[in-house]
Amino acid sequence: MAKPKSAFTCSACGGLSSKWSGQCPDCGEWDTLAEAPADLLQSARKGFSGYAGSGAAVQSMAEVALEAEERLGTGMGELDRVLGGGLVRGSVALIGGDPGVGKSTLLLQVCCTLSETMKVLYVTGEESLRQITMRARRLGLPDRKLLLLGETQVEAICGTAARERPQVLVIDSIQTMQVADIQAAPGGVSQVRESAAALTRFAKQSGTAVFLVGHVTKAGELAGPRVLEHIIDVVCYLEGGSDSRFRIMRAVKNRFGAVNELGVFAMTENGMKEITNPSAIFLSRPEEPMPGSVVLAVWEGSRPLLVELQALVDDSPADYARRLAVGLDQNRLAMLLAVLHRHGGIVSAGRDVFVNVVGGVRVVETSADLPLLLAVASSLHNTPLPSDLVAFGEVGLAGEIRPVPNGRERLREAAKHGFRRAIVPKANAPREKIPNMEITPVRHLREALEAI
Repeated sequence: MAKPKSAFTCSACGGLSSKWSGQCPDCGEWDTLAEAPADLLQSARKGFSGYAGSGAAVQSMAEVALEAEERLGTGMGELDRVLGGGLVRGSVALIGGDPGVGKSTLLLQVCCTLSETMKVLYVTGEESLRQITMRARRLGLPDRKLLLLGETQVEAICGTAARERPQVLVIDSIQTMQVADIQAAPGGVSQVRESAAALTRFAKQSGTAVFLVGHVTKAGELAGPRVLEHIIDVVCYLEGGSDSRFRIMRAVKNRFGAVNELGVFAMTENGMKEITNPSAIFLSRPEEPMPGSVVLAVWEGSRPLLVELQALVDDSPADYARRLAVGLDQNRLAMLLAVLHRHGGIVSAGRDVFVNVVGGVRVVETSADLPLLLAVASSLHNTPLPSDLVAFGEVGLAGEIRPVPNGRERLREAAKHGFRRAIVPKANAPREKIPNMEITPVRHLREALEAI
């Protein structure tokens, strides 16, 4: 009897190959091919031949009935914000993060709260039911109605959920789940992909809202194949260092809401507590103004956020100057320093430049360009900026100050927290005056440097 041929799957893209090679032929990644069951290769070769169709009727877009999307509130406003307004029936949301960051604690709190008004099933593959119960009792959560299941077999989980019919299902974690037909260890490429696909099919067919807990790699990405993120509806990352009690949740994919939405929590003895005014915790500045410190207004998802940006410029003891950015793009820092030299007349060559966003916030938009250069100039000349100053704006290679979206909302948020001065792009200057705020519109980097 002929031995069935093996298939190899890529851990990066999930692609199939008939033989092993050092580089994946689909995505080009190196050393990512792992052996998988032979039936996967046979299914891939079969393609669409032999399929008679599912019998589903074809409809025009005008014939599709639209119904109001019903949302299930989780009891935490910050989590609802990241999810786009709450849970959607039949959706699958993945929450990833480092070990010990608080993923299981947050979901246990949500499940205990929701279990008071609906049926919730919490499936654990990493901890015993006794450990889950002890944690809930320690946090003082209402746990009497929460259903628990210790299981790692996906078929058994779907069968139990089909009998119990929960409205919310939590899987902790997807890396411990396994499908019986896949001859691979839990956490492998095939097991993670097929487990997520089976749970997603169950969610869509039953209308159950599913939470998946995911682990991350050393690079900060979700462990498992890249196709995992394409299968599910919502992908969130829970971030936070061990030296800080604050946790930041960010949505990087959301089919039901805005991406890059930000939710802020605090880890306390009683579990995760939501921070309804995150700008206040990121603005714990010293009483006296310090050189190199400025406040910028960034836009996160659907709301403005005020954070402090610090810069330190010092003579470099080495032959080459260092450029280090924490919370910002390091390549963009080098580019902006060249713009500051060419169009602002401020030379940073031969000096180390360190830039940090206070509070562990990661700024991904270009509105931080202007505040960054103002902070660098302030540190280089050892001249503090006014403590009631806020700034934002994109800086082009010609030194021009470009506008950013939602400028008026950023200024209103700054005025609400007591800021009385603002340096903004000319196109972002509001037509109506904002009470108790002096706004300086600028078109070029030279005008912004003259204003300070």
